[in-house]
Amino acid sequence: MKSLTLALVLAFATAGFGHTQALAQTAEVKLTRLDCGDMGERDVAWFSDAHSFDGVKKPFVASCYLIQHGQDYLLWDAGFGPGAKRDDGSPIVKTTILQQLTTLGVDPKAVKFVGISHIHGDHTGQAGDLPAATLLLGKGDWDKIKAANKSDDPLVHWVSGAGKSEPVPGDKDVFGDGSVVMLNMPGHTDGHHSLLVKLKATGYVLITGDLAHFHEAYDGNEVPGFNTDRADSLASLDRFKKIAQNLKATVIIQHDPRDIAKLPAFPKAAE
Repeated sequence: MKSLTLALVLAFATAGFGHTQALAQTAEVKLTRLDCGDMGERDVAWFSDAHSFDGVKKPFVASCYLIQHGQDYLLWDAGFGPGAKRDDGSPIVKTTILQQLTTLGVDPKAVKFVGISHIHGDHTGQAGDLPAATLLLGKGDWDKIKAANKSDDPLVHWVSGAGKSEPVPGDKDVFGDGSVVMLNMPGHTDGHHSLLVKLKATGYVLITGDLAHFHEAYDGNEVPGFNTDRADSLASLDRFKKIAQNLKATVIIQHDPRDIAKLPAFPKAAE
């Protein structure tokens, strides 16, 4: 009876994101920002369905993140493909993820997981360069790309069954110790996720995915007209902001170049 009671206590103590933080975090965790594209200035009118940004242009970047957890790595988002071009024909990607991994001295085979916030092409473009990794993707987005079954999708390696994949229906404690957690934040797409990283010195870092694309959209709870669900978008923004407040987290908006300086400049890592 005592062993059964202990098992039940442990099960409840470790169930769900809210309780995984209590687990002992023993592995060293580091967070490095990777450059996955620079789009230059873009018209942002369509990033508010309330016309808050009509006539406004803002610079956009594509940021990816390498999280080291002991001897394992998670790549968060995969940016644009190397052939992507701006409207003027100049390249969006100047240095690939693989080239940046080489600079860091990281063997691509050591990347255990590729976590994708959502299935838009500016977040999936270079994922196929890490075929040995397990793909972590929100279930709503996984179901959509499985149904589409496009041969030119950047995630086709996993969709075809050639690579290991895990559709993520809710929150996902990636390494099982609360240090790296995919947060279910639907609305931008059906399976959209953000990422929470706990660092020993820096504290908590919250990475948005495309929950919001720039500061003014985040601050104003703006919803792009192309999001899949407005109510889900607002609910996710509310949850994200409460987590940020409760954990006193550093919030990083992936597309906003003003947030690049919140982490050490490449190749240095936040610890």
